[in-house]
Amino acid sequence: MTSLPELIIEPPFRVTRTSHVVMHVKDVGASVAFYSRALGLVITEQRADIAYLRGIEEVCHHSLVLKRADVPACARVGFRVYSEADLDIAAKYFAQAGGTAAFVDVPYQGKTLHVTDPFGFQWEFCVCMDVVPRMLVQFHEHRGGSALRLDHVQVLTPDVEAANRFYMAIGFRCTEYIVNEAGVITGVFLQRKGNTHDLVFVRSTGPRIHHFAFMTPDSHTLIHACDTAGQLGYGAAVERGPGRHGPGHALYTYFRDPDGHRVELCNTTYQTIDPEVPPMRWDRGAGAIIAEWGLPAQRVWYEDATPFVGAKLMAPNPPIKRVSLEDYLARPAPATEQNRTA
Repeated sequence: MTSLPELIIEPPFRVTRTSHVVMHVKDVGASVAFYSRALGLVITEQRADIAYLRGIEEVCHHSLVLKRADVPACARVGFRVYSEADLDIAAKYFAQAGGTAAFVDVPYQGKTLHVTDPFGFQWEFCVCMDVVPRMLVQFHEHRGGSALRLDHVQVLTPDVEAANRFYMAIGFRCTEYIVNEAGVITGVFLQRKGNTHDLVFVRSTGPRIHHFAFMTPDSHTLIHACDTAGQLGYGAAVERGPGRHGPGHALYTYFRDPDGHRVELCNTTYQTIDPEVPPMRWDRGAGAIIAEWGLPAQRVWYEDATPFVGAKLMAPNPPIKRVSLEDYLARPAPATEQNRTA
């Protein structure tokens, strides 16, 4: 029978939220144009080989870093902690758990720790960043999807249950989880900031990053982002949605940037900060589609993802089975539908 670890109220060190992602891209200028014009991110700083962007609500220097490289990849996913003492404890914790940890100097950030966890994920923990002007009330500067702030990342690993145990032990709280017909947990939604998720693990070949997500003000802005993307020549980059998730409850649209990195715009997640609220279970039976409405995703949405730099990929055993759009459309029509179209 599937079970979850107990919630840890006083973790060994205090992660506060998902903070930023660092992506390798082939053309910094092309990527900046996509993120700033279609999704509405603010350009904090841009050079030929690197750019720093943030949401219109964000006052810290960056939540997305784009670095020029020959091979697109994810360099790091960043998290914030409360204090430098938390970083010192985290360094020892990851090293003792079989990962690696090293303090590094990162521009515009305070004391920063790079770790590789036991599952091959490459994280970056920092205490603070330089402060820049908040653009939330500069309405004339809002464009495209009006991305507010980085909300979460979804990563892929062949062993979701082990990853869930590890991260719940350091204070992440499971708000929702997905169980397949064999009783195996295939997805967990973990949070630190009080909504549904900061970090999502899904069972698949990994370690890879499936997507990173920015909050957007409302459902109208999701549609406006798609319209803007289409008019700017990014129509084919709208990969999935708009739609409504089951797990997490969010309205969403997924885009692929010029290097194929997947980014989500979403809204309407709910509050989960109270510790007595139990996690929500979703059962994915044979052929089940976990969505409030909309068709299942194309196969590429499940299978394509961005690798971490230099990471060795491992596939789940047995392989995961999911219903793709291609599978769904290949099914025989129900008898009533066949009769109507005969």
